[in-house]
Amino acid sequence: MSRLRVAPIVEGHGEVAAVPILLRRIWGELLAGEYLDVLQPVRVPRTKVVRHVDGGPSSVQGPELARAVALASRKIADHSDQAMPALILVLLDANSDCPAKLAPQFSDLLPSANVACVLARVEYETWFVGAADSLGDYLTLDDDDPAPADPEGQGCGKAWVKKRFRRYSETVDQPRMTAQMDLKKCRERSPSFDKLCRELQRRLT
Repeated sequence: MSRLRVAPIVEGHGEVAAVPILLRRIWGELLAGEYLDVLQPVRVPRTKVVRHVDGGPSSVQGPELARAVALASRKIADHSDQAMPALILVLLDANSDCPAKLAPQFSDLLPSANVACVLARVEYETWFVGAADSLGDYLTLDDDDPAPADPEGQGCGKAWVKKRFRRYSETVDQPRMTAQMDLKKCRERSPSFDKLCRELQRRLT
Protein backbone atom coordinates (compact mmCIF):
# COMPACT_ATOMS: atom_id res chain seq x y z
CA MET A 1 0.00 0.00 0.00
CA SER A 2 2.12 2.88 -1.25
CA ARG A 3 -0.77 5.28 -1.83
CA LEU A 4 -2.53 6.94 1.08
CA ARG A 5 -4.89 9.84 1.83
CA VAL A 6 -4.33 11.62 5.16
CA ALA A 7 -6.65 14.03 6.94
CA PRO A 8 -4.54 15.69 9.67
CA ILE A 9 -5.89 17.28 12.84
CA VAL A 10 -3.47 19.90 14.19
CA GLU A 11 -3.53 22.61 16.83
CA GLY A 12 -1.67 25.63 15.44
CA HIS A 13 -1.86 27.87 12.39
CA GLY A 14 1.79 27.09 11.63
CA GLU A 15 1.12 23.36 11.58
CA VAL A 16 -1.74 23.85 9.11
CA ALA A 17 0.86 24.81 6.50
CA ALA A 18 3.82 22.79 7.80
CA VAL A 19 2.33 19.36 8.50
CA PRO A 20 1.35 18.57 4.88
CA ILE A 21 4.93 19.35 3.85
CA LEU A 22 6.26 17.14 6.63
CA LEU A 23 4.01 14.20 5.85
CA ARG A 24 4.80 14.27 2.13
CA ARG A 25 8.52 14.38 2.85
CA ILE A 26 8.36 11.46 5.29
CA TRP A 27 6.26 9.42 2.86
CA GLY A 28 8.49 10.02 -0.11
CA GLU A 29 11.98 10.49 1.33
CA LEU A 30 12.02 8.15 4.33
CA LEU A 31 9.43 5.54 3.39
CA ALA A 32 9.68 5.56 -0.43
CA GLY A 33 5.91 5.65 -0.72
CA GLU A 34 4.39 6.22 -4.13
CA TYR A 35 1.80 8.93 -3.46
CA LEU A 36 0.42 10.75 -0.43
CA ASP A 37 -2.68 12.91 -0.68
CA VAL A 38 -2.73 15.26 2.33
CA LEU A 39 -6.04 17.03 2.83
CA GLN A 40 -6.37 20.52 4.31
CA PRO A 41 -5.74 20.00 8.04
CA VAL A 42 -8.48 20.46 10.60
CA ARG A 43 -7.29 22.93 13.21
CA VAL A 44 -8.47 22.58 16.78
CA PRO A 45 -6.75 24.37 19.68
CA ARG A 46 -5.12 21.97 22.09
CA THR A 47 -6.96 23.59 24.99
CA LYS A 48 -10.23 22.32 23.50
CA VAL A 49 -8.97 18.74 23.25
CA VAL A 50 -6.76 18.44 26.32
CA ARG A 51 -7.78 19.84 29.68
CA HIS A 52 -4.92 20.69 32.01
CA VAL A 53 -5.52 21.14 35.72
CA ASP A 54 -2.76 22.65 37.82
CA GLY A 55 -1.35 20.01 40.11
CA GLY A 56 -3.26 17.21 38.41
CA PRO A 57 -3.06 15.03 35.30
CA SER A 58 -4.33 16.27 31.96
CA SER A 59 -7.38 14.66 30.42
CA VAL A 60 -8.59 14.34 26.85
CA GLN A 61 -11.94 15.97 26.11
CA GLY A 62 -13.88 13.35 24.18
CA PRO A 63 -16.60 15.55 22.61
CA GLU A 64 -14.12 18.02 21.10
CA LEU A 65 -11.92 15.22 19.80
CA ALA A 66 -14.96 13.48 18.31
CA ARG A 67 -16.03 16.66 16.52
CA ALA A 68 -12.58 17.12 14.99
CA VAL A 69 -12.45 13.48 13.87
CA ALA A 70 -15.96 13.75 12.38
CA LEU A 71 -14.92 16.81 10.36
CA ALA A 72 -11.80 15.02 9.11
CA SER A 73 -13.96 12.04 8.16
CA ARG A 74 -16.23 14.27 6.11
CA LYS A 75 -13.21 15.68 4.27
CA ILE A 76 -12.22 12.14 3.31
CA ALA A 77 -15.77 11.23 2.30
CA ASP A 78 -15.97 14.24 -0.03
CA HIS A 79 -13.44 12.63 -2.38
CA SER A 80 -14.74 10.53 -5.22
CA ASP A 81 -11.79 8.11 -5.04
CA GLN A 82 -12.96 6.04 -2.10
CA ALA A 83 -10.71 3.14 -3.11
CA MET A 84 -7.62 4.93 -1.78
CA PRO A 85 -6.82 3.94 1.82
CA ALA A 86 -7.29 6.80 4.27
CA LEU A 87 -5.92 7.81 7.64
CA ILE A 88 -7.05 10.46 10.12
CA LEU A 89 -3.93 11.69 11.92
CA VAL A 90 -4.24 13.60 15.19
CA LEU A 91 -0.97 15.50 15.69
CA LEU A 92 -0.74 17.65 18.82
CA ASP A 93 1.95 18.97 21.15
CA ALA A 94 2.47 17.08 24.39
CA ASN A 95 3.73 20.26 26.10
CA SER A 96 4.40 19.42 29.76
CA ASP A 97 2.47 16.14 29.58
CA CYS A 98 4.12 12.77 29.18
CA PRO A 99 3.00 11.28 25.84
CA ALA A 100 3.11 7.77 27.28
CA LYS A 101 0.48 8.77 29.88
CA LEU A 102 -1.69 10.96 27.67
CA ALA A 103 -1.66 8.91 24.45
CA PRO A 104 -3.68 5.95 25.87
CA GLN A 105 -6.57 8.33 26.52
CA PHE A 106 -6.61 9.21 22.84
CA SER A 107 -6.43 5.54 21.89
CA ASP A 108 -9.45 4.76 24.06
CA LEU A 109 -11.50 7.52 22.40
CA LEU A 110 -10.43 7.16 18.77
CA PRO A 111 -13.00 5.14 16.83
CA SER A 112 -11.01 2.82 14.57
CA ALA A 113 -7.67 1.62 13.27
CA ASN A 114 -7.93 4.27 10.55
CA VAL A 115 -7.31 7.00 13.16
CA ALA A 116 -3.90 7.52 14.75
CA CYS A 117 -2.59 9.97 17.33
CA VAL A 118 0.96 11.30 17.64
CA LEU A 119 1.99 13.69 20.42
CA ALA A 120 5.09 15.74 19.65
CA ARG A 121 7.23 15.81 22.75
CA VAL A 122 7.60 18.65 23.77
CA GLU A 123 6.32 20.70 20.84
CA TYR A 124 6.40 20.63 17.06
CA GLU A 125 9.45 22.90 17.32
CA THR A 126 11.25 20.17 19.27
CA TRP A 127 11.59 18.32 15.98
CA PHE A 128 13.43 21.35 14.59
CA VAL A 129 15.81 21.09 17.54
CA GLY A 130 16.39 17.45 16.64
CA ALA A 131 17.40 18.53 13.14
CA ALA A 132 19.08 21.79 14.17
CA ASP A 133 22.36 20.91 12.44
CA SER A 134 20.55 21.12 9.09
CA LEU A 135 18.81 24.42 9.81
CA GLY A 136 21.77 26.78 9.76
CA ASP A 137 19.86 29.15 7.46
CA TYR A 138 17.49 29.81 10.35
CA LEU A 139 19.16 28.95 13.67
CA THR A 140 22.29 30.58 15.05
CA LEU A 141 24.50 27.81 16.45
CA ASP A 142 28.17 27.72 17.40
CA ASP A 143 30.66 25.33 18.97
CA ASP A 144 29.69 26.50 22.47
CA ASP A 145 26.01 25.94 21.74
CA PRO A 146 25.66 22.65 19.85
CA ALA A 147 22.38 21.01 18.95
CA PRO A 148 21.12 18.85 21.85
CA ALA A 149 21.52 15.11 21.35
CA ASP A 150 18.32 14.50 23.33
CA PRO A 151 16.00 17.46 22.62
CA GLU A 152 12.92 15.73 24.02
CA GLY A 153 14.59 14.62 27.23
CA GLN A 154 16.05 18.10 27.69
CA GLY A 155 12.66 19.71 27.14
CA CYS A 156 13.79 21.83 24.18
CA GLY A 157 10.96 23.36 22.20
CA LYS A 158 9.78 26.70 20.89
CA ALA A 159 11.73 28.69 23.48
CA TRP A 160 15.00 27.03 22.39
CA VAL A 161 14.27 27.84 18.74
CA LYS A 162 13.25 31.44 19.42
CA LYS A 163 16.42 32.06 21.44
CA ARG A 164 18.51 31.15 18.37
CA PHE A 165 16.23 32.79 15.81
CA ARG A 166 16.21 36.46 14.88
CA ARG A 167 12.41 36.74 14.67
CA TYR A 168 10.46 33.49 14.76
CA SER A 169 7.01 33.35 13.18
CA GLU A 170 5.15 30.04 13.35
CA THR A 171 3.07 30.65 10.23
CA VAL A 172 6.06 31.80 8.14
CA ASP A 173 8.97 29.77 9.49
CA GLN A 174 7.44 26.41 10.38
CA PRO A 175 6.74 25.51 6.73
CA ARG A 176 10.18 26.73 5.61
CA MET A 177 12.07 24.86 8.31
CA THR A 178 9.95 21.75 7.76
CA ALA A 179 10.94 21.76 4.09
CA GLN A 180 14.65 21.98 4.96
CA MET A 181 15.10 19.91 8.12
CA ASP A 182 17.08 16.67 8.06
CA LEU A 183 14.41 14.02 8.60
CA LYS A 184 16.83 11.18 9.32
CA LYS A 185 18.67 13.17 11.98
CA CYS A 186 15.41 14.21 13.58
CA ARG A 187 14.21 10.62 13.65
CA GLU A 188 17.41 9.55 15.40
CA ARG A 189 17.10 12.20 18.09
CA SER A 190 13.33 12.49 18.63
CA PRO A 191 11.38 9.37 19.62
CA SER A 192 8.04 11.12 19.09
CA PHE A 193 9.04 11.96 15.52
CA ASP A 194 10.00 8.33 15.04
CA LYS A 195 6.51 7.46 16.29
CA LEU A 196 5.02 9.61 13.53
CA CYS A 197 7.19 7.87 10.94
CA ARG A 198 6.16 4.45 12.23
CA GLU A 199 2.46 5.31 12.11
CA LEU A 200 2.83 6.17 8.44
CA GLN A 201 5.07 3.18 7.79
CA ARG A 202 2.38 0.86 9.13
CA ARG A 203 0.19 1.97 6.23
CA LEU A 204 2.79 0.77 3.74
CA THR A 205 2.57 -2.88 4.74
